[in-house]
Amino acid sequence: MLRFLVRRVSGAMVILLIISAVTFWLFYAVPRDPAMMSCGKNCTPEALEQIRKNLGIDESIVMQYWHWLAGVFAGRDYGGYGYCDAPCLGYSFANREPVFGTIMDRLPLTLSLAFGAAVVFVIVGVGAGMLAALKQGKFLDKFASSVSLLGSSLQIYFVGYIAMFFLVSELGILSQPSYTPLTENPAAWVSGLLLPWLVLSIIFTANYTRMTRSQMVEQLSEDYVRTARAKGLSKRNVFFRFAWRGAMGPIVTLFGIDLGVLIGGAIITETTFSLQGIGRLAIQSVDQSDLPMLLGVTVLAAGAIVMFNIIVDAVYALIDPRIRLA
Repeated sequence: MLRFLVRRVSGAMVILLIISAVTFWLFYAVPRDPAMMSCGKNCTPEALEQIRKNLGIDESIVMQYWHWLAGVFAGRDYGGYGYCDAPCLGYSFANREPVFGTIMDRLPLTLSLAFGAAVVFVIVGVGAGMLAALKQGKFLDKFASSVSLLGSSLQIYFVGYIAMFFLVSELGILSQPSYTPLTENPAAWVSGLLLPWLVLSIIFTANYTRMTRSQMVEQLSEDYVRTARAKGLSKRNVFFRFAWRGAMGPIVTLFGIDLGVLIGGAIITETTFSLQGIGRLAIQSVDQSDLPMLLGVTVLAAGAIVMFNIIVDAVYALIDPRIRLA
C-alpha cells in the first residue's frame, strides 16, 4: 500500500505540474496586457512599465512560469506590491493581494457547502438506491427510479430561486442563505447553508440513487451472491455483507470525483445563493480578467480532484477484497 501511495502521489505531482504549465501558458499568452488593469485610468508609460516589472510580466512566458513555480515553494518578491510568502500562487491584478490568501479566505465556505451537500446526497441517494434494489420491480423501486429521473433533469438555478421564494420569502421555513463560520456559531452555520445543501444535493442524489440501484441489482445476480444464498445465509446478511460491499466500489469512485469538483467550486450554487466561495471567486476573476487569481483557482480545483482520486484508489482496495495493490 505504501508503494502504491508513493507512486500515486508522485504521479499526481507530475499531473499538477503539467496542468499548471498548460494553464499558465493559456492564460498569459493572450494578447491583452494584464498590467493595464492594475495601472488605472491615469496611467503613464513609466508607471505601466514599473507595474510590469513588479508583477514579473515583462519577461518571456517560460521565465514567468519558472518564477511562478519557484514562488509556490519559496515565496516571491513583487517589488512595490510586497513580498508573497510561500505557497505563493501569484499576485492578483484586480485587488492587489496574494492569490493564496484570497483563496484561503473563500475556501471555508466552499468546504462547508461541499461536505454538507455530500452528506445529504450520499445518505439519501445511496439509501434510496439500496431500498429500490431490495424492492426490485415493486412500487417503491418504480417510485424511486421516477423521482431520480425527475431530479436529474432539474437545474440548480431553477430549483434554487423557487426554493428561496417559497421556503424563505413566503413560508419562512428556512433562513436566507448565508455563511457563518462553524467555529463561531454552529447553529447559524447550519441554518444559513441548509437550503444550498438541499438544492445542491438534488441532482447528485438522483445520480447516486440510480447508480446504487444498478450496481446492487448487478451484484445480486453475481455467482458469489447466489452461492452465499445457497449456503443458507440470511437475505439481510447476503445483501449487506456481499452485494453492498461489491457495489460500493464504483460509487466511491464517483463520490471522490464529485467531491473534488465541488471543492474546486460549486459555481452555479454559489452564484444562485450569492455565496462568496471559490466558485464565485472564479466568476469574478473571469469578469475582471484577473489571470493570477483564475490560475490559482484552476490549480486548486485540479489539486482537489487529483487528491480525492488518490484517496478513492486507496479506499477502493479496502472495500473490494478482490483488488490487490502492488
